[in-house]
Amino acid sequence: MKRQKFLQTLAAAAAALLLAQPALAQTVKLRMAHSGAESETQHLAALEFAKQVKARTNGAVEVQVYGSSTLGNDNTVIAGVRGGTIDLATSGTPYYTGMVGRMNVLDLPYMFDSTEHAYKVLDGAIGRGLLDELEGHGMKGLAYWEVGFRSLTNSRRAVRTPDDVKGLKIRTTPNPAHIKAFQILGATPTPMPLAEVFTALENKAVDGQENPVNIVRNNKLYEVQKYMSLTRHAYTAMPVVMNKKKFDGLKPEQQKALVDAALAAGTYQRELIKKSEASDIAFLRAQGMQVEENINAEPFRKLVAEPIKQQFAEKYGMQLVDAIQQAK
Repeated sequence: MKRQKFLQTLAAAAAALLLAQPALAQTVKLRMAHSGAESETQHLAALEFAKQVKARTNGAVEVQVYGSSTLGNDNTVIAGVRGGTIDLATSGTPYYTGMVGRMNVLDLPYMFDSTEHAYKVLDGAIGRGLLDELEGHGMKGLAYWEVGFRSLTNSRRAVRTPDDVKGLKIRTTPNPAHIKAFQILGATPTPMPLAEVFTALENKAVDGQENPVNIVRNNKLYEVQKYMSLTRHAYTAMPVVMNKKKFDGLKPEQQKALVDAALAAGTYQRELIKKSEASDIAFLRAQGMQVEENINAEPFRKLVAEPIKQQFAEKYGMQLVDAIQQAK
């Protein structure tokens, strides 16, 4: 009788252990959202990130990527990450500056002289410090990806000088620096999410917009825009963020894998953008766009750079601005 009871207890324990095994070995699945088209470099970087995470965690963590605003526009997915309904997201810095105002320094007109200058700042103590400030808003900043240097398109006329901007209705990001810059130039800035831009241009609700060359191509804005001017008036970084509670709940080695994978995918994306710009410009011309490449930036810089820098300094001081300038 005792033997039978012992065997029953043993069998029950073994069954419980077997039932527990799938739970112990269960893969952590994370949802990642962004607004870019599937042909855009940010989507390709997200796929590379997912690949790297799976490899670095030996399959223990998997990232499922949702592009093209499938899970909502930029504001919606960032709110989702903060609330925990979405695990990861990437979007341009303008969509974070409402929470971390000091991050606006990265978007000031003509703040960066080159991509190398931008990378040095973003990959160093300044960039890391700004990412860390997101933790107070429920997000863990993993790394910076890239939107890139912004240039102007419109459907009305070629833009070669600041006077050519006057009177244009321009879609901008919600970033105060971007809005103020176009006000100074005499345009009417109209902030809206990227997902709404094509329709707004098609319906003539706005005349133009400002984004890097690859975004103009991959969102087919050439179908509703005639002119592009490579003003490169501001650089926009793209923080990759994760819900902080979700990140904190992972094992330390998994946390490291996520950060390292995000950094590696960022490097991958930068190379894609660098290699594709010339062919993107050629493609836009082939679609009928008039592309002004040799824009004299100095008249634009003289009008907008100093006033907007001072506007930032009134709120946050000059320490970050000076540090970025010294990092050249």
